[in-house]
Amino acid sequence: MNAMISSACALVGRLMLAFMFVYAGYGKVGRFDGTVANIGSKSLPVPEVLAAATIGLEVIAGVMLALGWKTRWAALALAVFTVIASVLFHNFWDMPVEQFRTQQLFFLKNMAAVGGLLMVVAFGAGRWSVDRR
Repeated sequence: MNAMISSACALVGRLMLAFMFVYAGYGKVGRFDGTVANIGSKSLPVPEVLAAATIGLEVIAGVMLALGWKTRWAALALAVFTVIASVLFHNFWDMPVEQFRTQQLFFLKNMAAVGGLLMVVAFGAGRWSVDRR
């Protein structure tokens, strides 16, 4: 594949993955109490701390991914986080029938994002990144 096209695809792919996390993290700031309640509903300890950590991880690692700075570490952190969050919050196998399909779709979407993140872990940020400067 042409080096220019390959570099552009790596950049656009990173930006699309990063946007999902930055947008989600920023959205949790405005509905912090709801995020805390959601985390608390799963009987997880210190939901306020977990909510703040989630926001920090999604925004900071998302920006790092977008910039292509320490990209492999940011992508790995987001991948691990996404698997854990998906198992805890989109556990479609334990959902009532009326929520099954929606939660299954969220879970599968997240696993696809994990696949993209693991590709970044494996192959790096690409030529158009801070890591390559």
